[in-house]
Amino acid sequence: MIDVPLSALEVAIVQEGARALDTLRDTTAFAQGMERLGYHRIWYAEHHHSPAIGAFPPVVLIAHSAASTSSIRLGSGGVLAPNHAPITLAEQFGTLAALHEDRIDLGIGRGPGTFDEATARALRRGAGPATDGEYRGDIAATLSLLVDEVALGPLPEPWLLASSTAGAALAAELGLPIAVAHHIRPDNTLGVLERYRAAFTPSRWCEQPRVLVCVEAVCAETEEEAARRAGPMEVVKAGLLNGHSEIPFPTPADAAAHSFTVEERRALDGFRAQQAVGTPETVVHRLAQLVGETGADELMLTTPVYDLGHRIRSYELIKQYIEATATP
Repeated sequence: MIDVPLSALEVAIVQEGARALDTLRDTTAFAQGMERLGYHRIWYAEHHHSPAIGAFPPVVLIAHSAASTSSIRLGSGGVLAPNHAPITLAEQFGTLAALHEDRIDLGIGRGPGTFDEATARALRRGAGPATDGEYRGDIAATLSLLVDEVALGPLPEPWLLASSTAGAALAAELGLPIAVAHHIRPDNTLGVLERYRAAFTPSRWCEQPRVLVCVEAVCAETEEEAARRAGPMEVVKAGLLNGHSEIPFPTPADAAAHSFTVEERRALDGFRAQQAVGTPETVVHRLAQLVGETGADELMLTTPVYDLGHRIRSYELIKQYIEATATP
């Protein structure tokens, strides 16, 4: 039913009532769990100044998880180019690739990783948002430095993260694999991929278009339980819809008691319909549908639920169902 690799995106959620330190420690158990279940890769997202998501640098989490696992690929999804000098990214990821050969990915994105303007400016030492030209220059410089200056031998696998046609055009121009943020802007996915495939130019990094689609997937034994586990993230999303980025990640009980406006509920239901939430059968059917719609070469699942055990169980149920229904 699904014959493409499955991977995981870890956004390091800090649960309400828990410490960021607890979340940080959970990343080890999560990485080991994904390796045990046979997931292809884990990427770590860069976030700053959020009560719901830990500000843990992807490069540090990659290094830690690489030392705690033996085979799963690890990378950034993404590290945000405007926040870092190209030479810094090249040195960090070149070093990781040399230490953990054939296991390291360099997924690069553009967003600031925060909704707070003061934090964004602090990350860029007072500079404003990067222009299109500056972003393109940073990506090109990072790739060039990896090859020509850092040159430690094994190279990380580069990916460009995109949720717009502008990002798709840049990935196509540079000949990079593309990771599409369907879990953030699902309405843009097909347009992004059409632009990418139409304009793709082969490079040393990629000979033909290569597509990873990231989708939100919350799986449980029943539809009702899956919806309950998806509830906390819906509270956070509703806050973002209204311009509030300071919403903590609530417990499922608190989320179940939360009152949404009619407009919020309509928007959240529309978003959920484009993701994969439900029983194993429901989720796998939706994932297969998404592969068919997008022609994805790989799916990356992000599972923003409250409990680490429930998060790992979601990934496990999906894998078990795919294996149980696979054609001999």
